[in-house]
Amino acid sequence: MKTKIMFVCHGNICRSPMAEFIFKKLLEEKGIGKDFTVCSSATSREELGNPIYPPALRELRKHGIEPSSKYAVQLERSDYGRYDLFVGMDRANIRNMYNIFGGDPENKVIKLMDMTGRGGDVADPWYTGDFSVTYRDCLEGSAALLNYILEEKRKKS
Repeated sequence: MKTKIMFVCHGNICRSPMAEFIFKKLLEEKGIGKDFTVCSSATSREELGNPIYPPALRELRKHGIEPSSKYAVQLERSDYGRYDLFVGMDRANIRNMYNIFGGDPENKVIKLMDMTGRGGDVADPWYTGDFSVTYRDCLEGSAALLNYILEEKRKKS
């Protein structure tokens, strides 16, 4: 049974697609991509239908990641039943997910950087302009998240 993960940010044009495609690359490097469904979405409607923001796309390509034709999509209340985990980039994303879902009864909502030893939020390049720091945060958080998921699967088997 596939593990289904949705990365979530405000507009789905910078941080969540960066995390989505970084996570997919980590899965492929481990040869376990087929065991997961990974995507990303927005809590807002501002960027719906727009492609990945060009500087975010350039940063991914700089690291050998070529995102397939990704366009911003809206997180929906009905997604809650379709995914195992919702991974927000910051506190506002978490709050907005709770509002969209009407809560989190199955504890599926987490913040990406909480998986690391340092916590905090993924740097928002929309405000900082520094896409390399956002890439670093997404990579660190994604690696920690993957380790956590694989450890949980080992415990259950």
